[in-house]
Amino acid sequence: MGNKFGLLGRRLGHSWSPQIHAMLAGYDYQLYEVEPPALEDFLRRTPLAGMNVTIPYKKDVLPYCAALSDAARRMGSVNTLLRTPEGWRGDNTDYTGFRYIVESSGVDVRGKKTLIFGTGGASLAVKAALEDLGADPIISVSRSGPDNYVNLSRHADARVLVNATPLGMYPDTGAAPASVGDFPLCEGVFDVVYNPQRTAFLMDAEARGIPHAGGLGMLVAQAWRSAEQFAGRDIPREKVEEIMSTLSRQMSNIVLIGMPGCGKSAVGRALARALARPFIDADSEIEKAAGMTIPAIFAAGGEADFRRRETEILSLLGKGSGAVIATGGGCVTRRSNYPLLHQNGTIVWLQRALEALPTDGRPLSQQNSLQDLYAQRRDKYAAFADVTADNNGAVDQTVSQILEALS
Repeated sequence: MGNKFGLLGRRLGHSWSPQIHAMLAGYDYQLYEVEPPALEDFLRRTPLAGMNVTIPYKKDVLPYCAALSDAARRMGSVNTLLRTPEGWRGDNTDYTGFRYIVESSGVDVRGKKTLIFGTGGASLAVKAALEDLGADPIISVSRSGPDNYVNLSRHADARVLVNATPLGMYPDTGAAPASVGDFPLCEGVFDVVYNPQRTAFLMDAEARGIPHAGGLGMLVAQAWRSAEQFAGRDIPREKVEEIMSTLSRQMSNIVLIGMPGCGKSAVGRALARALARPFIDADSEIEKAAGMTIPAIFAAGGEADFRRRETEILSLLGKGSGAVIATGGGCVTRRSNYPLLHQNGTIVWLQRALEALPTDGRPLSQQNSLQDLYAQRRDKYAAFADVTADNNGAVDQTVSQILEALS
């Protein structure tokens, strides 16, 4: 196709949009970073046939639109521009994106009291979609409005919670607008943030067994609706789920846990080669940051100092995407390490017979019987793990087993 399209924003960094649009319709789609003083000139001179619009320009492009869709007019915000003979036509497909994740979650919001955290651009599409799905009443929570974070307790009867703020977004992961536990009647939790895949808000819901959905589905579904306009044809809805699955696999880290000496590094390197991914050894990263070996860290500061350093490194590694990460055998002894690894990771428990585990260079393995160490950690490994894999045979067999489980 000769037409070109793109994403307009001020600071775009890494974006999944070019890959998503390539999978949706195959046209040329690029990123365009534009400073505010240059916005008008860009909109008037660009040869693009259409574009998506992101922060901070979703409202700024309104004066340059010759026409608006009902959704864009209703929300006073545009995230899709399509060139027409009369000029730019503005639409807002964030509505479609958020509605998609609610409908696909199975959560029925009709007649349910719903809290939307945030009153920015994303919240407008969220509110419109919830209104059309029958949620009632809908309360918008802001820092300084009549419904704010100080008086949240008066809305403890809310049944649906939505984070429409950037809280918890990479690289500032771990933050959430509220504790899900403060809403004992909660039936569904949604988050517009897609990186990490599991925000602290979603993991809070997950731990309580509450249905939840993140922003990856919203990202792909809004692109799907834009792509139909750009391509000038219908695109099967099934493409959304297909692309979500592909992106989720690409974004997810594969995190190996297990007893010291169970083969995490060897299997991790082989797995990384098989998937053409980077391999990261958490213990090596701890040694680099400390400027000393792990036995030296234990000798100087004991296990408590090592665990503190380990958590700091896992906090950094867990935020990343698409890597194979081998962890230290005792990382599971700190429950706080779980969300760090789980936010963007599939956790694989690598298992090997205790009599096959080496102890050289492993302070805790030398100081304790392996049977006692395993007894202390077995349930913790099980609590962390999404997948288990046997590593009593050849490494390539273990890798094949993991790949099969992940597929």
